Amino acid sequence: MSLISILSPLITSEGLDSRIKPSPKKDASTTTKPSLWKTTEFKFYYIAFLVVVPLMFYAGLQASSPENPNYARYERLLSQGWLFGRKVDNSDSQYRFFRDNFALLSVLMLVHTSIKRIVLYSTNITKLRFDLIFGLIFLVAAHGVNSIRILAHMLILYAIAHVLKNFRRIATISIWIYGISTLFINDNFRAYPFGNICSFLSPLDHWYRGIIPRWDVFFNFTLLRVLSYNLDFLERWENLQKKKSPSYESKEAKSAILLNERGRLTAAHPIQDYSLMNYIAYVTYTPLFIAGPIITFNDYVYQSKHTLPSINFKFIFYYAVRFVIALLSMEFILHFLHVVAISKTKAWENDTPFQISMIGLFNLNIIWLKLLIPWRLFRLWALLDGIDTPENMIRCVDNNYSSLAFWRAWHRSYNKWVVRYIYIPLGGSKNRVLTSLAVFSFVAIWHDIELKLLLWGWLIVLFLLPEIFATQIFSHYTDAVWYRHVCAVGAVFNIWVMMIANLFGFCLGSDGTKKLLSDMFCTVSGFKFVILASVSLFIAVQIMFEIREEEKRHGIYLKC
Repeated sequence: MSLISILSPLITSEGLDSRIKPSPKKDASTTTKPSLWKTTEFKFYYIAFLVVVPLMFYAGLQASSPENPNYARYERLLSQGWLFGRKVDNSDSQYRFFRDNFALLSVLMLVHTSIKRIVLYSTNITKLRFDLIFGLIFLVAAHGVNSIRILAHMLILYAIAHVLKNFRRIATISIWIYGISTLFINDNFRAYPFGNICSFLSPLDHWYRGIIPRWDVFFNFTLLRVLSYNLDFLERWENLQKKKSPSYESKEAKSAILLNERGRLTAAHPIQDYSLMNYIAYVTYTPLFIAGPIITFNDYVYQSKHTLPSINFKFIFYYAVRFVIALLSMEFILHFLHVVAISKTKAWENDTPFQISMIGLFNLNIIWLKLLIPWRLFRLWALLDGIDTPENMIRCVDNNYSSLAFWRAWHRSYNKWVVRYIYIPLGGSKNRVLTSLAVFSFVAIWHDIELKLLLWGWLIVLFLLPEIFATQIFSHYTDAVWYRHVCAVGAVFNIWVMMIANLFGFCLGSDGTKKLLSDMFCTVSGFKFVILASVSLFIAVQIMFEIREEEKRHGIYLKC
């Protein structure tokens, strides 16, 4: 066995998700170009990488150095670390929650999978019934008496779907209205006393509130599963009334559904599978309950009855190794680059535009890692339990140049959910601008009830328009010599726009973004940085293009 074959599952997209596999299709969209890896042009790019990437880390280290005059302003946010005597930046509240509870989550993962295997081996209980019992126990342990609030939302939406099941359009609209309303209800009444609802419920206000008292923080993921069940049920019920359902008669059809994700999304389950018990089992499924990744109800039920080929030791082992690498990478960054603490205290006075931009860039990388690591742990947990969910992050955050493709690769299971339940029902590509507006409005509201994020969602749609129009205009010139370079120039513009939008929304805020833009375009050193940074991005984009061409040469078409 060669070294390449051993390392391949650690560096390829196929090693991340069994859904990604070589495609046999051959058409104009799959035509590949000669490899550029060994050309003189790309050898120059390699040299540029060897120079620029270390400088980027060095700029981040300078901004985070104890010798930096701003160090005293954010030092209080640092904690004692465990790497090389360095302090660690554990100031991000979301990742701190995961990091501080990592050992507990690891133990829970081992306990859950061990108990389930023992119970399934020694009794006649089904996977779905075990998931129901363990899920309810976990729900109460996690959220205590607030579990009642979650179950109330679940039951109301279940009732709406089943009472109005013969009127699918009305039921669907009602489900969406109440579903989105729950986000506003939770934001305003998450701790509303039970006693105010009814006096005899007042003792509940003094009951156990769980390991995670802020139940509303994770309800957003619960809502996606609740909506998935109810919308899948309505679709299945309507198909039954119209006597429309895929055939499961032949062995070939069963095999195709087993291996085909699209087939599992619309699998024709018996209507009895859409029971209240299975609904609760799915919504409270422990490995994915806290933060996903998202799997649809139809897919979850199917995998509970059929083991996919991806559930094997080799795939799970390599996935676990990739998780450990990501975890250690995050630890390294938090120990050496204190950019989160710098952003929180706005401690960038007198830093150069290059340093401020690296504070922003490494902040974006930390955001990517702080999402990727929990998602990979929970997906690893689900894999050990026999459920293969979509991989949420199949591209590094730094390996993106297209606004459209970026959203396909970032939180991929959520993107698939949005496509199935919002984008396609609203018309898909036939009405791309309006469907994109609806999608990103929901995405913004789902993330948080803030005007800033809603504006961010609309800005994203606005930024998508130039790419959509440019793609349509230049698509006729793909064989031209200049095409790749013109696309790279457009991609550089896209990257600047995406970085600034996300820095404003999630990292530097309005003050930091204004300072960065002011330093970039109103000073000589800043303008020089913009030019050099754009050249560097141009080179990086050329490498990104060739990575995707190489994937196409192997039959992989990710569209991101």
